[in-house]
Amino acid sequence: SIPSRAQAITTNTPAIDWRNYGSDVMKPSILQLNPILIPAISEKLNALYTVYRYFEIDDKETFIKEHGNSIRGVVSGGHTGISNALMEKLPALEVVAINGVGVDAVDLDYARKRGIHVTATLGALPEDVADLAIGLLIATCRGICSGDRVVRNGLWAKNPHPGSIPLSRRFSGMRVGIVGMGRVGRAIAARASAFGCPISYTDLHAMQDLDYPFIADLQELARRSDALILSASADKAEGIINAAVLDALGQDGFLVNIARGKLVNEPDLVSALTEGRISGAGLDVFVDEPNVPEVLFGLDSVVLQAHRASATVETRTAMGEMVLASLAQALSGQRPENSLTR
Repeated sequence: SIPSRAQAITTNTPAIDWRNYGSDVMKPSILQLNPILIPAISEKLNALYTVYRYFEIDDKETFIKEHGNSIRGVVSGGHTGISNALMEKLPALEVVAINGVGVDAVDLDYARKRGIHVTATLGALPEDVADLAIGLLIATCRGICSGDRVVRNGLWAKNPHPGSIPLSRRFSGMRVGIVGMGRVGRAIAARASAFGCPISYTDLHAMQDLDYPFIADLQELARRSDALILSASADKAEGIINAAVLDALGQDGFLVNIARGKLVNEPDLVSALTEGRISGAGLDVFVDEPNVPEVLFGLDSVVLQAHRASATVETRTAMGEMVLASLAQALSGQRPENSLTR
């Protein structure tokens, strides 16, 4: 169904100085492509703008014909981004505010040519994402989730012999290789170091401010690591974790991915896990989300999450505030602090 202008979210608040945004009646129109899960952020967005929830609109083509010319801002998620085809139908578009750090689903070159700001919530996610990366690695190598299932299913009571559950692997002291040493990679390194883990990394180039060994070749990094953690932005990389890298990691090695699913050649990973060519994997992201290779469901050597590395109240609130700031700055003629295109 197509919402009328009156059906759009237009809650007013007297605390806002509308001189920067237009009158209460003609607030800037925003197209929201993904839900925002923090109510306080949604309330602020709705107070400042005329918001159209694109993800709730059935007849999107008719909606765009009626309202596309008025849309000045878009709010989207990193996985959804925005297509060039949609941007082309929004001639007044000034800013695409990504509620996430990944912008690989946005054509930055196209946006740059149009003079459209594309922003991301840079700096809001590293702590929680790094926490989950370490949590996935510990859960995988210590068999926390499989052990939980043994207890919940009553199997421990039926077979209490200590040898009935396979021994797990120690995390402390593991050699950890990090793929992508940006904000998240550095936060992961700090946490792993606290467990006495030697750190090495690869990236597009060595970081002069880091003392960790830089290993340019990904296979060599895997060969020197007990656990390989993926934290690269993945804007251009695809399928870099393939059979050769997994074989270099070896049958005692673990893989953790909290970056982007497309970094991994998924069939190669499935084969390596089912054939025991690596010990296990902790995965928060996948190539075709929310579709996950079903063979992984039955493997005790795998811990799975639903792309939730940043899914805490604290981080999502901070991300939402950054989205609001990006919209406000762009629509008042300023360059947003987190603009990646202008």
